[in-house]
Amino acid sequence: MRRALLLLLPVLAAGQTMDVREYSPKSSLVVPENPRPRAKYPIIDAHSHQRFPMPAESYALLLEQMDALNLQVLVNLSGGFGDRLKNAVESSRKHAPGRFVIFASLDFRDIDSPEFPQRVAAQLEQDFQNGAAGLKFFKNFGMDLKDAQGRRIKTDDPRFDRVFEICAKYKRPVLIHTADPKQFWDPVDKFNERWIELNEIPGRRRPPERSDPWETLIAEQHNLFRRHPKTTFINAHLGWLGGDLARLGRLLDQCPNVYTEIGAVLAELGRQPRFARAWFIQYQDRVLFGKDSWQPTEYPYYFRVLETADEYFDYYRKRHAFWKMYGLDLPDEVLKKLYYKNALRIIPGIDPAPFPR
Repeated sequence: MRRALLLLLPVLAAGQTMDVREYSPKSSLVVPENPRPRAKYPIIDAHSHQRFPMPAESYALLLEQMDALNLQVLVNLSGGFGDRLKNAVESSRKHAPGRFVIFASLDFRDIDSPEFPQRVAAQLEQDFQNGAAGLKFFKNFGMDLKDAQGRRIKTDDPRFDRVFEICAKYKRPVLIHTADPKQFWDPVDKFNERWIELNEIPGRRRPPERSDPWETLIAEQHNLFRRHPKTTFINAHLGWLGGDLARLGRLLDQCPNVYTEIGAVLAELGRQPRFARAWFIQYQDRVLFGKDSWQPTEYPYYFRVLETADEYFDYYRKRHAFWKMYGLDLPDEVLKKLYYKNALRIIPGIDPAPFPR
């Protein structure tokens, strides 16, 4: 017996070694599977990025892909400003009437000029008159945007107050992306859930010497929401609070002008199906569907998490989630609000006719 053990030891000691990036076990679990290649109800995707204008054949291909997924309307957040915005609106209306709405963004040039607040507000007002359905702030705002002296411009900087007043005046929502996942600020060690992503894409790291604390950025955003109660905000990516839905719920309770959307945070929802389901039911009037990057093959993962009670199935990108997904099995009325009803209520310019009541 002792001799047999000694013979085994060299074999065990020479076993394969690997890190978490290589480890991809095949599940032996046998459970019901209900893939969802197409959404149960037509969808308004409130968080998409497209390059408009585009050739007619590109619009045709995009519409074909949308129809296959049951995506009725895409909100293109990459509209820009001025002539670019106007051309994007006119092109989409010509080639795909009723299928797209366009959000504007701001021109941050000459941000130190005393005339900047009035100039940028006047341009936004013109963009709204030219068909922009809302305003998009990308994550550079409040995180990387700096003045001429190299100082970070805060998300609640008062020089943008007039912009938010214009949005309230025209009843146009502001979809705002502030910061990034909190783990990007944490030490990149064995305890960091985004270790794979931060090793694959080191530029996403936010060490203390290069960035103000995550909590500081988020506090500025929440202060902005409170300072402009007449402006409707859509807090992108669940406000990076998908891993703390109770905290996000408290924010929504405190700020009735704030909505949120689920773009690029499905992995957070799919690992907490019971609590997330209860949360979606409680805040069913405040959440919009969003996807962010345009990858048609990834949408069915969203549909499966939201619509089914399936257990222990794969997510589509390992660097976002090394864990498995579980379905929330949302009630039909909650799905309808998430998929289109809430967007119809706060985003202007969308024809309600194609959507069930």
